[in-house]
Amino acid sequence: MDLEDTVVRMSGVTVRRGTTTLLRDVDWTVELDERWVVLGPNGAGKTTLLRLAAAELHPTAGTVHVLGERLGAVDVFELRTRIGLTSAALGLRVPNDEVVRDVVVSAGWGVLGRWRERYDAMDTGRADDLLAGLGVGALAGREYGTLSEGERKRALIARALMTDPELLLFDEPAAGLDLGAREDLVGRLAALAADPDAPASVLVTHHVEEIPQGYSHALLLREGAVVAAGLMDDVLTDDNLSATFGLPLSVQKRRGRYTAWLR
Repeated sequence: MDLEDTVVRMSGVTVRRGTTTLLRDVDWTVELDERWVVLGPNGAGKTTLLRLAAAELHPTAGTVHVLGERLGAVDVFELRTRIGLTSAALGLRVPNDEVVRDVVVSAGWGVLGRWRERYDAMDTGRADDLLAGLGVGALAGREYGTLSEGERKRALIARALMTDPELLLFDEPAAGLDLGAREDLVGRLAALAADPDAPASVLVTHHVEEIPQGYSHALLLREGAVVAAGLMDDVLTDDNLSATFGLPLSVQKRRGRYTAWLR
């Protein structure tokens, strides 16, 4: 397929930091209408992979194309405005006294912490609509630091959607949530995945239980290398999951959701 028809393409990608190899010879392609889950244990290289896709990191070897642009030959600051990202690291950078509406609307300038930027009624209206669509519209005037963890996650997803991105990246969006908040968030991500107008998306997680319905593909990583990649049901098998986590695991799909347990 032509490069302009792909959202992310990694070819022979390796990332090293000192003597540590974080990713090793990764080949991976995300197409326009795909929803990918990246799954693996701690230290597998999942966040490193997502940072490459977010144009926050350059490979040590190999090539990375994002939205048709090659990293190393493009203005990454301009490219990042076309990408919606949520992550724990991003959430930690939001000032606690920032008004939730401003957390969302400031994505248009790519900043955290509103200062002297100017926004018109269309911008603030879009921010309010996005927050409402994620079930936190009533919190638009609250300070970010007063929100629960689940509410913060939804506010950050609204921020990621603010610029109408061409690629959505979610780094462990359900981490730290209780069961109710997790299921609420996973349901909202499933609704987003089902929207035919939504951009391609990549979601990183440790847990198969956090995979929303509607996600089509999976990439399994272990120690920086790809274990398997492809259509979800072809990849999420007992053998592949066991190889990824280094334990004898069984996986089952029921009503579009997955569970896994030790055999």
